[in-house]
Amino acid sequence: MSDEENMNAPQTPFAVEVALRWGDQDSLGHINNVQIARVVEEARIRAMNTWFGGGKGTFWAVLARQEIEFVSILHYDPKPVQVQVWITRIGTSSFDFGCRVLAPTGEVAALTETTLAALDPKAGATVPLPDAAVRGLREHVGDPVPFRRRR
Repeated sequence: MSDEENMNAPQTPFAVEVALRWGDQDSLGHINNVQIARVVEEARIRAMNTWFGGGKGTFWAVLARQEIEFVSILHYDPKPVQVQVWITRIGTSSFDFGCRVLAPTGEVAALTETTLAALDPKAGATVPLPDAAVRGLREHVGDPVPFRRRR
């Protein structure tokens, strides 16, 4: 991330509360890994709706890549989890979301990074991100996801 982008980095990530469901548990009694992906997806959708609601900078995008690091076991709780969402990279036709899933206790349960690619749905091909989208995404740029280990 350039120094210019860092100057505009948000002080705190965008926060979304997502309710867990009793049925999200697996046979071991913790929230299943697939459900963590669902929680993160819900947070990304809500962030995008907030950031780009009203048609400003709207565009089609598809999920191109997702990495999840399961930091601690997440157990069902009637209180929602908090998902902190920010942008970690903006490219020509794609960008990355960073997410931190916090248990109701405040403990980090998972870290994720997801790449979304701008898409022309008629052609079925990636396209450059619209300028308005890039401007909107820049308002939410933050630090890289603090994964414990990277290849």
